[in-house]
Amino acid sequence: MRLLRRLALAMFVLGSSTPVLATTPAALFDQVTEQARDLANEEWQAPNTDMPSELSDMDYDQYRQIRYRDDQALWGDSGLFQVELFHPGFLYHQPVAINVLENEAVREIAFDSQRFRYDDDAAPLEKLDLSDLGYAGFRLHFPLNETDYRDEFAVFLGASYFRLVGRNQGYGLSARGLAIDTAAPEGEEFPYFREFWLVRPAENANHMTVFALLDSESVTGAYRFDITPGKRTEIVTEARLFARQDVGKLGIAPLTSMFMHGEMQRRDTDDYRPRVHDSSGLLMATSRGEWTWRVLSNPQRLQLSSLQDTSPKGFGLVQRPNDFSAYMDMEARYDQRPSQWVEPLDEWGEGRVELVEIPTNNEFNDNITAYWVPATPLKAGESRTFRYRTFTFGEPINEPLARVVRSRQGWGGFPGQSDPPARSLRHFVVDFRGGELDGLDPSQPVAMTLTSTSGEVLEQKVQQLPDGETWRASFELQPEDGKPADMRLTLDLHGQHLTETWNAIWNPNES
Repeated sequence: MRLLRRLALAMFVLGSSTPVLATTPAALFDQVTEQARDLANEEWQAPNTDMPSELSDMDYDQYRQIRYRDDQALWGDSGLFQVELFHPGFLYHQPVAINVLENEAVREIAFDSQRFRYDDDAAPLEKLDLSDLGYAGFRLHFPLNETDYRDEFAVFLGASYFRLVGRNQGYGLSARGLAIDTAAPEGEEFPYFREFWLVRPAENANHMTVFALLDSESVTGAYRFDITPGKRTEIVTEARLFARQDVGKLGIAPLTSMFMHGEMQRRDTDDYRPRVHDSSGLLMATSRGEWTWRVLSNPQRLQLSSLQDTSPKGFGLVQRPNDFSAYMDMEARYDQRPSQWVEPLDEWGEGRVELVEIPTNNEFNDNITAYWVPATPLKAGESRTFRYRTFTFGEPINEPLARVVRSRQGWGGFPGQSDPPARSLRHFVVDFRGGELDGLDPSQPVAMTLTSTSGEVLEQKVQQLPDGETWRASFELQPEDGKPADMRLTLDLHGQHLTETWNAIWNPNES
């Protein structure tokens, strides 16, 4: 079910607005760009979602019984890459157009039911005339782990969603082409990829290119994805956007994930697993060299927060820790879920990384989204281009500072205390490891720099833990009149920051 739980999965249009005549990838991208520009000057038309009820009414189990035939994979006869296609149905009500560029010519891949096997409860579909259908999306395969097997490493399916995995990773969080008005009172707009062009790679190439045409009520766009699978599967993206109308909030390079409960959760969870999440924090590298670790939460009400900057070095949703004992789940294997980083390749100017946390009571719905919001709004008739690299990772990225390895909180008193404090008093501990902390003698005067937007901070203490590698910052917080406290903490030595900035919001009204 994890592959099928995205937020706007059924929004597709079949066919392009103008013919594509390109013979080279560069020419093709320019022509897709012209399509996007022309489309922005036309009135938006809602996608046609009509399809046979046998497809639209099927459930998840029936949909899974439609299986792509291995011998029908595109490019399966040679080269390192191959492509498999998704059948429409279930949540995918209207297909997208899929084309390939090979031998300097563009060719549309028409729907062919012979590419699929209809097993068990899906067998009656074989009697339907499905000749007018297109495909719902596609997945890419490459010998990622073993030389004689092409692993699935990327999926483009649903609205503008796509997911990536690197070597020895399992699917978790998603990326999107664009986010518009996420968490806005008037409701979110979901742009969608209506057409794709897949460029056939050379025989021994280790990367490939995909182009996409994006459409929505407010924005159209031409996208180029240069994809390289590996230990860190990477996509270099160029997005050329055209505004049909004023955009309230433009979200660039969105990442979407799930957080149900983790080490900072105070609410009781009747669950044997200590953590259930695809990502545990938002990490941001600012233009000033600061690294901020924002702890994720599953709030009782929608929570919106921002990290301001000018041309940041990068941001991402990160899964910490990465060992099985932290999750204890043999089915979901959250320890194998990838982190994903976004690195701008040009100057993005002033803006903010915005984080949206939505309440959830299950682990099947994404409730975390992060994206870049430019300070200058996109107005009708304007165009803008964004270039960035996004990649998956498991091991920590090349961060120069010590990292947060644990965040805990609990009541500031203890059982049996003769004069216990109010239950609202919270005791926080934050553990750091790595960077300049490595090999640091416990006698060194490591100090804590801590700020909070509300409440009173008490009992600040820094100490090295018995393992000789980890340093702990602990403090108490007495909340103020039910106000949320936005806390920021670093460890310093002689005025030098040794650690990334720990950032968390504590809302006493949700205790």
